[in-house]
Amino acid sequence: MNASQLDPIVAVATPAGKGAVGILRVSGKDLRSLTLAWFGRELQPRHATYLPLPDARGQALDQGLVIYFPAPHSYTGEDVLEIQAHGGPVVMRLLLARCLELAQSLTPDGAAPLLPHLRLAQPGEFTQRAFLNDKMDLAQAEAVSDLIDASTEAAAKGAARSLNGAFSQAVNHLLEGLIKLRMLVESTLDFPEEEVDFLQQGDAQGQLDALRSQLTQVLAQTRQGALLREGLKVVIAGQPNAGKSSILNALAGAELAIVTEVEGTTRDVVSQSIQIEGVPLIVLDTAGLRDTEDPVERIGIARAWREIDQADVVLFVHDGTRLQDPQAQARDEALYAQLPQHVPTIHVWNKSDVAAQERSASTQSGVWLSAKTGDGLQELRQCLLQSVGWQTTSEGLFSARQRHVDALHGVGTHFAAANELLAQAGMQLDVLAEELRLAQQQLSDITGVFTADDLLGEIFSKFCIGK
Repeated sequence: MNASQLDPIVAVATPAGKGAVGILRVSGKDLRSLTLAWFGRELQPRHATYLPLPDARGQALDQGLVIYFPAPHSYTGEDVLEIQAHGGPVVMRLLLARCLELAQSLTPDGAAPLLPHLRLAQPGEFTQRAFLNDKMDLAQAEAVSDLIDASTEAAAKGAARSLNGAFSQAVNHLLEGLIKLRMLVESTLDFPEEEVDFLQQGDAQGQLDALRSQLTQVLAQTRQGALLREGLKVVIAGQPNAGKSSILNALAGAELAIVTEVEGTTRDVVSQSIQIEGVPLIVLDTAGLRDTEDPVERIGIARAWREIDQADVVLFVHDGTRLQDPQAQARDEALYAQLPQHVPTIHVWNKSDVAAQERSASTQSGVWLSAKTGDGLQELRQCLLQSVGWQTTSEGLFSARQRHVDALHGVGTHFAAANELLAQAGMQLDVLAEELRLAQQQLSDITGVFTADDLLGEIFSKFCIGK
């Protein structure tokens, strides 16, 4: 820890604004003197005590609950003082000011301030201290933020499982097997003159195969967890009047976008957050893609292409009633050729309620639906989830982040390289050992063992103040 990480910190731990209850939290080394100076009595550890919360003149600012958590049995691993009062912003501000004032008052012997370096906490600093004091690993700390930010019930449950260590346990189980294999390779490097073939005797290939299989399972779960946390960005695109806005309204279950028969009605991006089977989605309706001289519409079309390039999935909407129109189909083909190849595309044939004949004669792949009647809407929802590999959620699902997915992909790359080395005659043991070391480092980075300070700062800075 650097010097600032040893300073006592204080913050209001509840959201800004009015509420029934507001919480002031203090964390630091030896807060007993602060509690004595403020409340004039010893507090029983981990017991809520209802008492007046006095100002400098001894007059009560409020009545509330005070809980003292001596180290190391606290959220941060340090002494923690929590004051639960009425949640008015003025009350919270007065209590915070009184705490900072008391910290600068002198000890009974007049030798020094009670808490000379008490300062306001930075965003995420309480949880950062919990991580630095080994109260939780980095994946669990990130799950705290995920639980706060969860937008669906499934996301909240997944974050709670990660906070309880489910994801960390899966990663640590991989680490244990990897360390065992590394020890086998390192011992072979250390004793090259021995006649015993340590790699063959220890079944190095079998151990690596088991690790790769285990990694595949963990990676699949992690992808699901990242999807559950981060959701999907779905962009609806296509020619004017194909029914894009109607599809947005149908998916959202509300009249969000204006729908008319006039081409170019939608001129800007309209977005709505929805969920399918607990997976959060941000669905964006965009301007119809065409050549136009209208300067406003051209701006909307340019924005549409930007959103398409950043999408997780594109719903390319076709007008089902114009399936036999050569000009309409040629324009669709030209637009489809311009779609980015890295983004999955689902072809949606709209207006099935008035295009029964075209539908029966069609050999086109994709989803037929009617945004007007809702026919085919459920099939579209399932296609959206399947396009990104979503599987039916289970109670065992945990939340994860894209950085975790990237790290596990990196581990898989090192495992593949190690597998090729093991298959070679006269393998380079030092290179094999290095591949396994790099794989271990990337796994350890998930839970924070080797995580760089700048990444830690980036992660915790995204937390809310007071957490």
